[in-house]
Amino acid sequence: MKKFENKVWLSTPTMHGEELKYIKEAYDTNWMSTIGENINEIEKQMSEKLGCKYAIALSCGTSALHMAMRLAGIAPKEKVFCSDMTFAATVNPVVYEKAEPVFIDTEYDSWNMDPECLEKAFREYPEVKTVVVANLYGTPAKLSEICKIAQKHGACVIEDAAESLGATYNGKQTGSFGKYNIISFNGNKIITGSSGGMLLTDDEQAAAKARKWSTQSRESAPWYQHEELGYNYRMSNVIAGVVRGQIPHLEEHIALKKAIFERYKNGFSDLPVSLNPFDSEKSVPNFWLSCLLINEEAMCRQIRNDKTSEFVSEKGKSCPDEILSALAECNAEGRPIWKPMHMQPIFSDCAFVSIDGKDVGADIFNRGLCLPSDIKMTQDQQDAIIEIVRSCFN
Repeated sequence: MKKFENKVWLSTPTMHGEELKYIKEAYDTNWMSTIGENINEIEKQMSEKLGCKYAIALSCGTSALHMAMRLAGIAPKEKVFCSDMTFAATVNPVVYEKAEPVFIDTEYDSWNMDPECLEKAFREYPEVKTVVVANLYGTPAKLSEICKIAQKHGACVIEDAAESLGATYNGKQTGSFGKYNIISFNGNKIITGSSGGMLLTDDEQAAAKARKWSTQSRESAPWYQHEELGYNYRMSNVIAGVVRGQIPHLEEHIALKKAIFERYKNGFSDLPVSLNPFDSEKSVPNFWLSCLLINEEAMCRQIRNDKTSEFVSEKGKSCPDEILSALAECNAEGRPIWKPMHMQPIFSDCAFVSIDGKDVGADIFNRGLCLPSDIKMTQDQQDAIIEIVRSCFN
C-alpha cells in the first residue's frame, strides 16, 4: 500500500481561530493565572450545556476526578466499583486516596460497565458506597440503569465523561448523571484547551469545597491560612481561552466524527467486523473514536504479553496487531483498545467482577482496535485507510 506523505493521526486538535481572540484577551487584560473572564465564561457555558448547576474549571480531567473522589469521601482501604475497560486516569485517583478499586466487567452492548455485573458486585460487596463509571470512546454507558442500581444500594455515582462530551443518554447530556461528573479538554478530545478539565455537580456545598481544595485550600483570612490539605488544580485563564474558542464548534466536531464513523461502517460492511456499538434508541454518542471489532471466527493467531505481541497472517482473517502494523507502515496512527484495568500489572491484586466467569473486556481488547478518527483526515485518506484494513483480510 502507498505510504501517506503526511501522517494520518488518531485524533488531534482542530483549531478555528477564535481561540486566539480569547488567549489575547487574557494577555491584554493581564489575567494570565487562575482567575479571569475566560474561566468564568466556560464554567457558565458548560454548566448550561450539560445541565449541572455548578462547574469548576480545573487543570485536567484527572484532577477533576481526584476532586470527585475527595468529595465522595472515599477512605483508605475502602472498596470502590470502577469501570474496567477505560484509561488508567479513571482509576488512579481512587488509589491517590488509598482506596481499593473493584473492577466491573464490560458489556458487549456499549463496551462500558455492565449493569448486571454491577448488581452482582453489590451482592458481593454490599458495603461499597461509590461507583466510578466511564463512557468509552464517546459512547455513553447505560447511565440511567447504573445510577438506578447505585441509588438502590445507597451509593454515589462519579461519571467520567472525559471522552463523551456532547453525547446523550435518554436525551440527557453525559457528564450530568452522577453526583459528581468530569469532562476533559485534553489535546485529543472532541474539543480541547490543549489541557484542562472540569468538575460538574448540582451540590452547591460540594462545588465550594472543590474550588477551595483546588486552590491550595486557602482560608478566608488576611494571610495564607490553611486548615486542610489543598491542591494546585485550577485551570489557567489562558487555557480557558482556548476552550472558550472551541465550545462553539462542539456540535460541528461531533458531526464530522459521526461522518467518519459512518464511512467506516459502509466501507467495512462486507467484512467480518463491526464498529463500536450503541443503542440507537437511547444513546447518541459523540463518535470521538471509531473502533473496529473483528469477529471471533475471522481472527488470525495473535499472541500478546505485557509489552510485546506477535501474529501469524492467515488468508481471509486478520487481527488488531496486523491491522495496526499495516496502518503504521502506511504512516497512519491506530491504537489498541484500552487494556482492561484488571489486566494491568499495577492492579493485578484488585478484585474483578464478571458474569459466569466471562471476561468481556479482555475479549474486546484482544479483538478490537481504534482507527484513525481525526476530523482533518480527508475523505480520500479515509478511503485509503479502509483499503489498508481490507487488504489485511485478503
